[in-house]
Amino acid sequence: MPEERIRFQMRIAPDTEHKVQEAMKKENCLSKNEFVERALRFYCDYLAAEEISEYLPPLFLQAMRGTLRDGENRIARLLFKNAVELDMVMHVLAAGLEISNEDLQKLRGKCVQEVKKTNGAISLHDAVDFQKGL
Repeated sequence: MPEERIRFQMRIAPDTEHKVQEAMKKENCLSKNEFVERALRFYCDYLAAEEISEYLPPLFLQAMRGTLRDGENRIARLLFKNAVELDMVMHVLAAGLEISNEDLQKLRGKCVQEVKKTNGAISLHDAVDFQKGL
C-alpha cells in the first residue's frame, strides 16, 4: 500500500525557484516535490540537532578539551626535549668551531629561507652538499 501524502502548497520567489532547479540537478531529484521533501526533512533534522546540542556539548566539549590538552602537553614535552638536544649540539659545535659573527648571521638568514622553502623538511645531506658547494 503506497504511503499517504498530504498536499502542501507554497509560494516562493523566482530566485528561490532558480536555486531549487539548480540544486535538484545536483541532488538527482526527479521532481520538485522530492527535492522539497528532502530539504524539509534535512532542515527539521538540523533544528532537532540544535535542540540536542544543548545537552550533549558540555560532555563532548569536556572530552575534546581533555584530548587536546593531552596532545598539547605531549607536543610541549617533545619540543622541550628537542630544544635541549639542539642546545647541546650547538654548544658542542660552538666549542669546536671558530666562526665569525658575520658568517653566523649570513648562515642564519640562509637557514631561515631554507626552512621556509622546505616547510621544515631539512636534511643533513642537503646541508653537507651546500657546504661543499654542490
